[in-house]
Amino acid sequence: MANRPQVALFIETSNSYGRELLAGIRDHLRPGRGWSVLLGEQGRGAGPPGWLRRWRGDGLIARVENEAIARELRRLELPVVDVSAALRKPLFPRVVTNHEKVVALAVEHFAERGLRRFAFCGDGRFHWSRVRGELFQREVERRGREGRVRQTCRAGPRRELAELGRWLRDLPKPVGLLACYDLRARQVLEACRETGLRVPEEVAVMGIHNDVLLCEFCDPPLTSVAPNARLAGLKAATLLEELMAGRRVESRDHPIDPLGVVTRQSTDVVALEDPRLAQAVRFIRRHANEGIGVRDVLKAAPMARTVLERGFREVLGTTPRAFIERTRLERVRHLLATTHLSLEAVAEATGFAHPEYLSVVFRRAMGMTPSAYRRNHQG
Repeated sequence: MANRPQVALFIETSNSYGRELLAGIRDHLRPGRGWSVLLGEQGRGAGPPGWLRRWRGDGLIARVENEAIARELRRLELPVVDVSAALRKPLFPRVVTNHEKVVALAVEHFAERGLRRFAFCGDGRFHWSRVRGELFQREVERRGREGRVRQTCRAGPRRELAELGRWLRDLPKPVGLLACYDLRARQVLEACRETGLRVPEEVAVMGIHNDVLLCEFCDPPLTSVAPNARLAGLKAATLLEELMAGRRVESRDHPIDPLGVVTRQSTDVVALEDPRLAQAVRFIRRHANEGIGVRDVLKAAPMARTVLERGFREVLGTTPRAFIERTRLERVRHLLATTHLSLEAVAEATGFAHPEYLSVVFRRAMGMTPSAYRRNHQG
């Protein structure tokens, strides 16, 4: 065991994303790949720790949060994989969340709830927040809508909360608001409460990272986009293995798609003026995985089928049947990405009569088989 590679993990454990990165790295080591691991606890935004200058090892997986850390890691001249998107350009092979997919999922989530006004609240100190804000604006404009983007820097908790409250009060309502990460979303919820804005009726709020404890302690509980940090950790460990074996790995971004949106009360709204359409959407959301069809929707929200079809096309840009299918597939994707259930069990849990039919529908919608999707998201 004396020849095991000496690897340092330069990752904070204070948040769920960091812990899931570590879980993915651990998964890589399970099939007998032995590393001697030094886990160096690191706070967000801190400089390089003293032990790093004295450390002698074979490679590192690090959250390269600033230029000081980057300089120190380059000085070591060791294989490094970065698992942070803090710097503008990757200086090492870098495993990052696919920001474009995150933003598209968030905007689609709001649009499916009938929201036509959008806003983004970021933290201007972080490069990845600025990237997410730009991509958000682009996605909203692609849909022919307008979005408001605010990138703040810390100005003291009370002052910042007051400024945030004024900005929220001036937004056109109802609005779907995406925050750059869950902590910022929690601040938005607090500002809404102090300003007297109703969540989700006036401001539907979503975070990013799905830090479960943080999200569930929010009032109301926070909807959030769940990244696939575990797969990111697994990918980072694989890349480091290649570097330590002497293979060339390009210093570029390796994007990892998010798992999906985890819906909680902070976006539990149907912003549709027609109460019958709103009732139809609520019924589909609650019962889509029970194998319902358009006839069941019409029983729950009585109206002429032509009225239902026209309303869905004009307001949501889709048909009732397609909306049901999309809602069911959202659940299918979640189960494939986060569980080891058989395809038969997934089909049964999502209202598909046969796994074969689920495979046909899934492949048509996603361009790949369910098994390929699972491999992509679980490694």
